[in-house]
Formats: sequence, C-alpha cells, structure tokens
Amino acid sequence: MSQVRADLEDRPAAAEAASGAAPAKAGAAPEVVVSLYAKQKKIYARAVSGWFNRWRWALVWATQLVFYGLPWLEWNARQAVLFDLGTRRFYIFGLVLYPQDLIYLSALLMISAYALFLFTAVAGRLWCGYACPQTVYTEIFMWVERRFEGDRNARMRLDAGPWTFERVWRKSATQFFWIAIALWTGLTFVGYFTPIRELLPSAAALSLGPWETFWVLFYGFATWGNAGYMREQVCKYMCPYARFQSAMFDKDTLIISYDAERGDPRGTRSRKIDARSQGLGDCIDCGLCVQVCPTGIDIRDGLQYECIGCTACIDVCNGVMDKMKYPRGLIRYVTQNGMAQHQSPGQMLQRVMRPRVLIYTAILFVIVGAFAASLALRSPFRVDVVRDRASLARIVDEGYIENLYRLQVMNATESPQRYRVRAEGLTALVADGPQEFDVAPAEARWVTIALRVPPDTATQAGPGAHAIQFHIERLPDARDATLANATEKSTFVVPR
Repeated sequence: MSQVRADLEDRPAAAEAASGAAPAKAGAAPEVVVSLYAKQKKIYARAVSGWFNRWRWALVWATQLVFYGLPWLEWNARQAVLFDLGTRRFYIFGLVLYPQDLIYLSALLMISAYALFLFTAVAGRLWCGYACPQTVYTEIFMWVERRFEGDRNARMRLDAGPWTFERVWRKSATQFFWIAIALWTGLTFVGYFTPIRELLPSAAALSLGPWETFWVLFYGFATWGNAGYMREQVCKYMCPYARFQSAMFDKDTLIISYDAERGDPRGTRSRKIDARSQGLGDCIDCGLCVQVCPTGIDIRDGLQYECIGCTACIDVCNGVMDKMKYPRGLIRYVTQNGMAQHQSPGQMLQRVMRPRVLIYTAILFVIVGAFAASLALRSPFRVDVVRDRASLARIVDEGYIENLYRLQVMNATESPQRYRVRAEGLTALVADGPQEFDVAPAEARWVTIALRVPPDTATQAGPGAHAIQFHIERLPDARDATLANATEKSTFVVPR
C-alpha cells in the first residue's frame, strides 16, 4: 500500500527527470511532461470481487460462449454461421447472402455505431468495461496469471526475485495456457471462414493451407500480445475511442466518479474513532482503487480518458466502506450534474431522456426497422440480365429480328427451386429458350434466351432501342407454396 502511494508521489518528479525539463521554481505549480515513448511501468492489477465484477464475468462468459460456440452449430446439414469466401456466399443460420448484399453489412455497422453512441451518452464506456474483446481477453489472461503466479503482491515478489525453479515453472505454466487460449481463439476465428469441422482435423495433422496457417497464427499472436502484455497500452494509446469519447459525454452522462466532498480530507484511521471529529472524510487513503485499476489510474483525480469504465474501483471501495461501516458509494456511477447538485438516483434517471439520447434512439430505431423490413421483404432469388455484346441484333429466318440475352438467376434459398421466364414490352414478342428451369440450392445458373419480333412489329416500332421487361416467377412446390416474382428491365434493339 505504501509502495503504491510512493509511486503516485514520485510521478511528477520522474516525469520531469525523464523529460529533461528544468526544475520548477519554488512556490510554482510543477510542470509535468510525460513522454509517450518512455518505458511504461508494469501494472499489477489486484483481484477484486463484487456486484459489478460478477456482471463483468457474466459478459465474459456470454461473449465467449457465442464466439467459440457459433462455428459448431449446424443448420440444414451445414455450419450455421459460415462466411465462405471461396464460393462468395455468407451463411447466417437460414439466411444466405451474396456479395451484392453488402448493404446489410453497412446497416449492421451503422446500427453498431449508433448503439455505441447511445450507450456512451447514457452511461459512459459500457462497451469498453464489459464487452470489448480487449477487456474480455485481458480478464481471461489475468485470471490464468493469478492461478499460477498469485495475486498482485505475489506477482510483484515473483518478478522482483531471481529466476528460481518456482519462478520458471509458474511463468512457463502461464505462458502455456496463454498460448493455448490464443491459438484456440485463432482457430475459432478462421473457423468462421473455413468449416471448423474440417479445419480442426487439418490443424491437428499440421496440414492447414497457407492462408489458414497465417490467420490462425496472426490472430493468435495478436490475442496473446494484446491480452498478455500490451493490455492497458491498447486502451490508452491505440484505441481511438478513448480519444473521442468526450464528444459523446455531457454533464448528464453516468460516469464512475469519486465523491470528493464526502471523501476528503483523506487519511488513515482506526475503525473505532469518529472520522468527523478528526476532520477526516470517508476515504481512508488505502490506495486499493489504484491497485485494482487495469489502466493504473487514480479515480480520485477525476474523470480521465484512461478510465475504461470497468467499475473495479467501485467494487473494492464498497468492500472497504463495508469494513469501516461507512455508507457505500464513495466511488459510484453518478453524473456531473448529479454530483454538483446532490441529485437523487431518480432525478439523475429523469435526465436520461434528454435531446441527445432521444436523437440517437430515434435514428437507431429507424435503421433497425429498415434493416429488419429489408430482410423480411428480401426476395428469395436474384436476377441479372446481360446483353450479348457480340450480337446486339440480327435478322434471322423470315425477316424476324432477334436479340440474345443471358439471365443469371441466383437461388438464395437452401432448397432446389424451379423458375419460369417470360418477356413483354413489344407486340408479338416471342422467346426462344428454356421457359422453365431448375436452380440448385444456394447456386446461380446462367440461362440464354433469344427474343424475336416479326418484321411488321420491327417496322412499326422503328429502329433503335425499345424498353422491355423480363418477368421471372418462382414456381411453388411441396416444400414452399408461396409465390415470388422479380422483374428486370432491358432493351430490344431494332437495327436500321
């Protein structure tokens, strides 16, 4: 505890010495210059338990069950979620998407962005503290580290001591499980693009393809490096969210704050004395809120961009308040207005539905509604019409004018479908080619169709391009009796 306080007191002097700045004049506020390229001291985060910590671990379990479990689910005798880049088909349970459906990915990105804006405006960095992959995997890796190397003080003693047998085996065991988790994470990630039931035996036999090998190792190395070593450096220096979060905060945003009015002046004391009679606040200056912080900040210094909203300081401070028999909430979720105006929780919640939040909510509902409606009304097949550029128009038997077309019909369902094609737009327009044809599940088929008009129709229409339409109808069958239609526009060329 005393070491933590000494570290905090030494920060300005150390920063001044590192920067080479001249000493501050007596009586003047010292100027602190911290280099981003200076070597950062390792942070030994202490284990914490409490209500918020249980919620954080619940999110760890939920997100990882989804991530690791989805590739193993089956749907229609295939992997339920598979992004098959080789065949350019994306399977999401019963939904089959093609590269032409990129608009749905754009909609998902917009939904994610506005959801992030909304949650941040209401309650700060909820995403960072509970569900961000960096936070989730750091929690997992820190859990493994504690199992083999102990909690904060034990890890500090181990790292400061010589390389004994105990240190070697504890560090080796930690690395073994870190690497195992990282490689399994890399395999799972690649399993979303290559069927995981084929990928795993290939990995066991060391016969992965070059691209699979690269991405397994790359993603695994990134997981191992970010969660095992870089940790808070990713949040503080690499993640852009920490830099622009202030644009989404206002004085009615719930943030983690220290109640200085109640806690100061700080000082150690016995549980038996009356702190007020000694002129002390409720903060006993134990430093535990600093020790549990994964980014190493002191929340008592006020709102800082390094705070990821993990609420570890709230849990540990509540535990200290319980032991001292003081009221909880010295560090708590509160708004700046709520703190300054001594608002009750109900009064702070009333300010949730303010203009900024209402605008974000309205935009989010519109995008989600449009996205859901588009998916619900999405046609079960797609048609593209391509003109035969080699022969736009030609005269055939009996003076008929003929144009050639190639129709691509993409079956977006996972059952075979039968289609009927007809064309209209000119008098006596005749189609020569397959009028009905089958397309295999989730496949595309090219069909060549010749359209002809008699000489008198061509003379009446005149030379040039004339608008026509292709009507494609999905025929009902025993599996699906619903009808589906599509219309594609094209032109019929009459030569001069």
